[in-house]
Amino acid sequence: MDPKAHTPNPQGAWHALKDHLEAVSRLAGGFAQHFGTPSLGQALALLHDLGKATRDFQAYLKVAAEGKRTNSVPHAVWGAALAYVALGSGQHEGWEAFGLPVMGHHAGLPKRGEAASKLAQALKEEPFKEVAAFLRSSELRTRLEGLLNEALKEVRSKTAGDPLRLDFLVRMAFSALVDADYLDTEAHFDPSAVRLRQGGYSLEELWTRFQRNQEALLQSARPSRVNAVRREVYEACLQAAELPPGLFRLTVPTGGGKTRSGLAFALKHALKHGLRRVVVAIPYTSIIDQTAQVYREILGEEAVLEHHSAYEPPLGEEQEENVLRQRLATENWDAPLVVTTTVQLFESLFSNRPSKMRKVHRLARSVILLDEVQTLPPELLKPTLEALHLLATPVEEGGYGATVVLSTATQPTFEVVPTFQGLPVREIVPDYPRHFARLQRVVYERRPKPLSWEELARELQTRPQVMVVLNTRKDALALLEALGEDPHAYHLSTLLCPAHRREVLEEVRRRLREGAPVRLISTQVVEAGVDLDFPEVWRAIGPLDRVVQAAGRCNREGQLDRGKVVLFWPKEGTTPRGPYRVGVEKARLLLEEHPPERLHDPSLYQAYFKELFTTVKTDKGIQDRRKDLDYPEVARRYRLIQEDTVSVVVPYGEGLARLEAFQKAPSLQNWRRLQAYVVGLFRNQVRERRGFLEAVPGFQDLYVWRGSYDPRRGLVEEYADPSDLIV
Repeated sequence: MDPKAHTPNPQGAWHALKDHLEAVSRLAGGFAQHFGTPSLGQALALLHDLGKATRDFQAYLKVAAEGKRTNSVPHAVWGAALAYVALGSGQHEGWEAFGLPVMGHHAGLPKRGEAASKLAQALKEEPFKEVAAFLRSSELRTRLEGLLNEALKEVRSKTAGDPLRLDFLVRMAFSALVDADYLDTEAHFDPSAVRLRQGGYSLEELWTRFQRNQEALLQSARPSRVNAVRREVYEACLQAAELPPGLFRLTVPTGGGKTRSGLAFALKHALKHGLRRVVVAIPYTSIIDQTAQVYREILGEEAVLEHHSAYEPPLGEEQEENVLRQRLATENWDAPLVVTTTVQLFESLFSNRPSKMRKVHRLARSVILLDEVQTLPPELLKPTLEALHLLATPVEEGGYGATVVLSTATQPTFEVVPTFQGLPVREIVPDYPRHFARLQRVVYERRPKPLSWEELARELQTRPQVMVVLNTRKDALALLEALGEDPHAYHLSTLLCPAHRREVLEEVRRRLREGAPVRLISTQVVEAGVDLDFPEVWRAIGPLDRVVQAAGRCNREGQLDRGKVVLFWPKEGTTPRGPYRVGVEKARLLLEEHPPERLHDPSLYQAYFKELFTTVKTDKGIQDRRKDLDYPEVARRYRLIQEDTVSVVVPYGEGLARLEAFQKAPSLQNWRRLQAYVVGLFRNQVRERRGFLEAVPGFQDLYVWRGSYDPRRGLVEEYADPSDLIV
């Protein structure tokens, strides 16, 4: 028998199983080499589709090739069962690194206990006997036996009996297998996509472009207090880039050039130490647009891979044609510079879904720059920090050889979290307190009495240029309503699609430059990294780091002697539940104890975070589930946004035209083009507003909005803003 792996491609050629296993083995072994387990990667690849060597599966492929619909035939379990029995039927330490990735390479990483039961049962069934007989007669047998022995040594050396290290290795090995499988399948069905993935820029080219741009900037920059600090920060970043990989802090006051200097550190450090790529993770999709645009202006239009939260295709044992195309459109971060969301990064790392986890093996031996790191949810800090520590541990010490940069103006006191205590974290800019003192660009004022929306609106209408930041979208909409038909009022929220947000920000910046009236009402999404410069900012009392971030949008360039930041308590205001609300209360108490000018002192943030992290539970039971290798439950518990969202294409600009293009050809390129016109909605909101939503046929969790799309408010229905739940 000459078994096949896949049905014929458009040229009519079948995909031979042996060719597929060999190709995936080469790819997965190469991927796993980066974290010291090449034999494990190769062994998983040879095992993953061996279950297709059964009469039933080959008959299934033949029917599918004729265009007929038929029930799918399982295959992953038989290859996993071969590994299970070869490794002592669950008695050998580390068998999970083989059985779980192979068993879950379509349906997702399973729970260890349930997988062991299914594999023990599989050994008694006829298809397993067929696959075992095929392997005995195959030239792959001797090679696989040798690889299993070597791979088991790799696993034991890598994990050293630590269940959390085993959990992480299974994730990375699974990712390497899935990416290799998808890539070779793509090469069979769509060779043009393979060509699309090739080419692009190298890190060397990006660094050369960066240096050229930086030189031009320095020559044109006029002398000022702000520019002097930016130059010092930049020089410190270049110097620190020479240090060995590991954990770093980048502490820069708002307006101190953190975005540009952080990129300089990352590019130079990656080149110096042979790291593979730079991954920049940002807390809000609303800021990705801006940061990616800054990078493009420096490096060139095609140099940046921008990855928004994306549509995830449904799970399944087998791949129907349209599902296969959707999976092939999933990003795998094979690029020198990736800009993504914190949600995408960490929920992928702690997921169990193949399409989400496909990219995470590429974090090994890369620079991971976490921008606005203070926004990491306190209730998830234990697993998050433990994963970052492991990523930043050298490969030869059981880690993954990455460099992790914790970047913000308001550094959290992570040392109070047990998984971060005693870790060697280096300051990229050791002299940061002096920079904070030099860049005091604002004065803080606190209103003693709560304000109604009407009172606040009256105050704002006496100010030509002002920004107000509120704790929830509900509050932002209430203030907009109180402002009435004010022609100079603008609104920013994640319920505007990315293309719309970009236009609002461009218009606001234009009016600021020209001295025209502009009153921007926003949720907290505007605070972390959005490049705006208002003479006056009002901030509803919120978590202390959010207050300071909002102040960073005031007198950003130091054009005024001092800008003005007003802290107030909205009489009818609301706050998101959970740690955010705890943060509001801790900030309120600190602001009552200390005068507003203490907000210029970085030590106040450290006191705030210490209070916060010792009050909030930082685990949610995830570490225990990880020790049990319960991948579905870990994925369920590890949510930066607590409720699933679905993708909704809005009737704005080219949105509907781009949806049509994606439906006709659901490629990676077309999905990326569609992202600018997609808004995320919670599932319960979808149920409540079925009349406004039309499901896109053939694509699960993808909808078109048929209701009104307001030019100022975006989706006009009263939805909660997902970003309000990000703490």
